[in-house]
Amino acid sequence: MKLVFSETQSDYGRYLYPYVVWALPEPGERPADFFRRGFLPASPHLDCYYLCRNLRLPLAGWRPNSENRRILRKGAGITATLMARGEFDCSPARRAAWLAFAEARFGAGVMPRERLDTLLSAPVITHLLHFTDADTGAELGTVLLYLEEPAVAYYYYAFYDLAGRERNLGMYMMTRAAQFFAERGVAHLYLGTCYSERALYKTRFDGIEFCNGFRWSADLRELKYQLTRDVNGVGRHLLDVPEYRDVFYGGSLPALAAASAFRLAPETVGAA
Repeated sequence: MKLVFSETQSDYGRYLYPYVVWALPEPGERPADFFRRGFLPASPHLDCYYLCRNLRLPLAGWRPNSENRRILRKGAGITATLMARGEFDCSPARRAAWLAFAEARFGAGVMPRERLDTLLSAPVITHLLHFTDADTGAELGTVLLYLEEPAVAYYYYAFYDLAGRERNLGMYMMTRAAQFFAERGVAHLYLGTCYSERALYKTRFDGIEFCNGFRWSADLRELKYQLTRDVNGVGRHLLDVPEYRDVFYGGSLPALAAASAFRLAPETVGAA
């Protein structure tokens, strides 16, 4: 894994020198290696990844909590079927329905037809989790997934019938996916980024973790602290804030270093 640091806007007066961190695969590495370290795909071809604040649910021993069970009960009578991308008919009618959902849910231009077509033909989508009404066979929703068993299930995009709000269909599909992949023995379900309070619905699972930039943390207070910083403006980088270090890491730089998932190996003598 090679890391590349891409400079973005700086604030010299505040000693803020930001870099976007990209990771590029080396021979023998799998996408799961990048997910495990807090990276998500930056390219649908899985040849570049970016470090970000994203969420994952450890599934070993996971059990639905009372809220999860309530959501699952609301979806009684819904069937979930996992299909490899090549086995699923991504028909023009289905694509049109997904694009209409994306425009209504995400806004105009967020998911243009060309982007959807690229995703559906690229290695970032390996499987689809398809939801239907068990009685009528009516299609209710579909999740686009990257699946690398037993390490990773990446819940990338979900499209569903917006008329199904009384069943809380979107939350049901995510909760059912957690249950489904836990039963299959998958280690982690990755749920995408969390950069606003609107994304906190993804944290309604016991044991959820987020990547804080240098480790996976299960402390939701820490996540909400970072979300509050996003809203109120950032005048210092996170690890330069004494309050953050004191509250979450005992004020200790060695504790931060010990928690970090990253280490640069010493250079070999004579290396270029």
